[in-house]
Amino acid sequence: MTCAEILQSAPRLATISDEIASHKPARDRWSKKEILGHLIDSAVNNYQRFVGAQFDPALETASYDQERWVASQSFQTESWPDLVNLWLLLNRHLLHVVNNVPPEALSHTLSIGGRPAATLSFVIEDYVRHMEHHLSQILD
Repeated sequence: MTCAEILQSAPRLATISDEIASHKPARDRWSKKEILGHLIDSAVNNYQRFVGAQFDPALETASYDQERWVASQSFQTESWPDLVNLWLLLNRHLLHVVNNVPPEALSHTLSIGGRPAATLSFVIEDYVRHMEHHLSQILD
């Protein structure tokens, strides 16, 4: 699935009620709001990576503590339509960025949080896989 196809999920996300989006399946599991919030965090972090890797052939970036990021932003109390719109707009822009990456930059490498380096092309593809995985959790 492409990022553009994934963005077509927005209308389906919009049909989910705030009540359903807020439901936590277990005390230690994320609600749909928190999962989408995690995808928003992922978009923000990957935005910096996708842009920065175009200028640096061997970029090193920090990872982020996803549990703390989600908890600190109180996605549970955020409006579901606002979360859906923010996710959609961030990813529309990321799609624009990705579509304009110079082909030679796709082979630049990124090391995220000290992990082994991967190409920008791989990081972009992995971002899409990650988004597909979490969207299926929300929509299934």
